[in-house]
Amino acid sequence: MSRGRRTLGLTAGALGVAAAGGAAAKLAQQRRVMARRGAGEAVGFGELRSPGLKVVTDDGIDLHVEIDEPDAPPAPGEPDLTVVFVHGYTLTLDSWHFQRAAYRGEIRTVFYDLRSHGRSARAPGESCTIEQLGRDLRRVIETTAPGPVIVVGHSMGGMSVISLAQQFPELFADKVVGSALIATTAGGLDPGRIIFPMVPLGLGGRAVSRAVRILDRGHLLVDRLRGAGHRFARVVADHYSFGADVPRSYVDFVYGMIDDTPFEVVAGFYPAFATLDHFDHLEALAQAPCSIVCGTEDRMTRIGHSRKLHARIHGSDLFEAVGAGHMVMLESHDEVNRELDDLIARASLLAKEREA
Repeated sequence: MSRGRRTLGLTAGALGVAAAGGAAAKLAQQRRVMARRGAGEAVGFGELRSPGLKVVTDDGIDLHVEIDEPDAPPAPGEPDLTVVFVHGYTLTLDSWHFQRAAYRGEIRTVFYDLRSHGRSARAPGESCTIEQLGRDLRRVIETTAPGPVIVVGHSMGGMSVISLAQQFPELFADKVVGSALIATTAGGLDPGRIIFPMVPLGLGGRAVSRAVRILDRGHLLVDRLRGAGHRFARVVADHYSFGADVPRSYVDFVYGMIDDTPFEVVAGFYPAFATLDHFDHLEALAQAPCSIVCGTEDRMTRIGHSRKLHARIHGSDLFEAVGAGHMVMLESHDEVNRELDDLIARASLLAKEREA
C-alpha cells in the first residue's frame, strides 16, 4: 500500500485557532464511524449488492441506485448521516468496492450508476454534461437522503460534486455537511489523456477530438475493434489507472468496467471534459468540511489539479497518496478510508451544530 502525506487547510487568526481547538475537543468526545481495515479483500469485485431502486432525473432518465442501511440506528443526539458515493467516467458504482465493504453496516451509504453507465438508463448525448450530472446528484440526494449528507466523488464523480456546489450552493449551507473530491479537477484537462485509456488512439489534442467525432458515427464497429485489441487495452488501462504494481484482479476489474462502457457513451461525455472550467466556482465547498485526495502518480488528473483545488477551497484538507494512480480508492483503499473517517467525523460535528 502507498504511504501518503496530508496537507491541512490553513486557519487564520487566534479566533480560528480557538474554534479549531474547541471542535477538536468535541470531536474526541463523539463516537466515530470507522472504516473496517481489510474489508473487501475476501469479497469478489462486483459481489456487494443491495436491492436496487430507480431515481428518475429531472429529464426523465432512470438511475440505478443501491442503499446500504446501517445495522443500528444512530445513537441519541447523533445525526442520521447519509454518504453518497459518485463514481467516475466509464466506471460503475462497483468501483467503490473497498469503501462499500468497509462502511457496510456502520453508516448509511448510497451508491448509484451515472447516466448511461452501468445499470442506469442510456441518456441522449446532448444531456451528457457535467452540469446535468450535478443535477442528477441533487435528485439522488433529494430522493435517498432524509438527513444531512456527505458527497464523495471520484474523477467525473468529483466533477459532479463540484457542479452540484456551483449550481446549488445553498445545499452546502444546509443539507450537505461534507464532501470528498478524489482524483478529480474543476478544469484544465487534457482531453486526449482522458480518452486514451478508453480507446488507445495514440493521438493528442485536436486530432483526438476529430477522431472521437468520426469514430462515434461507427461506434458499433469501434466496440468490436476494442474487443479485438483487449490485450493492449488492458495494459493501457493498467498504466493509466494505477501508479504501482497491484494485483492482477484490480487491473481486470477496472478494465472490465471500461470495456463494458459502449463507445457511444465514451464519445457522448468527451466534449464535457474539453470545456470544463469551474475553478472560479468553488466557494460553496468551503461551507462544509472538504477532503481532497489524489495519487502522486495519477496520469489522468495529475496531482497539480488536486493541489489547485486545495488552494481554491478555503479550509480544505489535501491527502496525497504517494505512488498511487488514478484509481487511488482501490490502490490505496485503507489510506483513503482513513481520510473518509476523518471527514465523516468532522461532518457529523457540523451536522450536530446545524441542528442545535
